[in-house]
Amino acid sequence: MNADIKAYNNNLEFSDKDICNLLAATIDNILTEADSKIWHAHPVWFLSDNPIVGYSKQKKGLRLMFWSGADFGETDLNVRGEKFKDASIFYTSVSEIDTEKLQQWLEKSKTIQWDYKNIVKRKGKLERLK
Repeated sequence: MNADIKAYNNNLEFSDKDICNLLAATIDNILTEADSKIWHAHPVWFLSDNPIVGYSKQKKGLRLMFWSGADFGETDLNVRGEKFKDASIFYTSVSEIDTEKLQQWLEKSKTIQWDYKNIVKRKGKLERLK
């Protein structure tokens, strides 16, 4: 696990730390080719410099967000962005995480991608990569 992400997780409350450690370990195991770092104060994984998945502590719980998740066709990723193609799910307990579904979403994140890396250059317009 990336040292900065480990430090991020360790600074959380016990139940949140458990959620984040499971998420990070699963993401690292599936997205083996991804780079990870703290980006805009939250853990994020990138494929070819394009943000793919990340999580953050919010009032509702731990939010797991897939940048291109709106196109995954997954009803559990039911928190949708208004402007872009992101989709999220919230967790308040580690027992809520369905690791099989998480693995499926991570596999989809490899093949269903929108080009967030160049969104500024394209003046806010997203283009499908895969």
